[in-house]
Amino acid sequence: MNTIVEKYINGLKNAYCQNNGQDNWEHFEKIIYGAKKENIDKLRQAYPEISDALIDLLKYVDGTYCRKYADEEIAFFILGSDIDEYPYYLLSSKEIIENQNQATESYADYIERKYDEVEVDEKITNQSDGIKWLHFSDCMNNGGTSQLFIDFSPSEKGTKGQIIRFLHDPDEFKVIADSFEDYLKKLMDNNYDFINEDIMEY
Repeated sequence: MNTIVEKYINGLKNAYCQNNGQDNWEHFEKIIYGAKKENIDKLRQAYPEISDALIDLLKYVDGTYCRKYADEEIAFFILGSDIDEYPYYLLSSKEIIENQNQATESYADYIERKYDEVEVDEKITNQSDGIKWLHFSDCMNNGGTSQLFIDFSPSEKGTKGQIIRFLHDPDEFKVIADSFEDYLKKLMDNNYDFINEDIMEY
């Protein structure tokens, strides 16, 4: 396993335990399993530059929102963003593959800056044709408020592999990290602030 992913998971476990979520974590680890090799291969084919850290995270747990493992469906927070104390789910490898065209279909007008009231980071391209975004995470209300993407087609001011956070109402697209690894490091540096006792009831 990628060193940063192993460190991230260990820190996440500690965050759960420190917030009265030890039982939640132990049950989570007991039932989950990683993505199948065939799905990992499909991801690498669709996104040749996909982060090894994301692959390793998916090999550890293949999705955490309404994801059925054995006979049980789980909803479990394992990610965050730059929005303080706001948790996110990890999409499954199957969902990521199915969502390949989501950015073009849903956000082309935003990317092309057709709405002045929508803030779009200058590190994000303004050409919707040929954009390559990997949708890997939805926020706690199933993505209705926020989604996270890896951007493989940035503007000249951006970095290939940068992390984009979409926020709804008011709508905004912001680059929050230069890479998936950098993104995980920021979550660790913020001491997993998206984990608290309140979310243990979800």
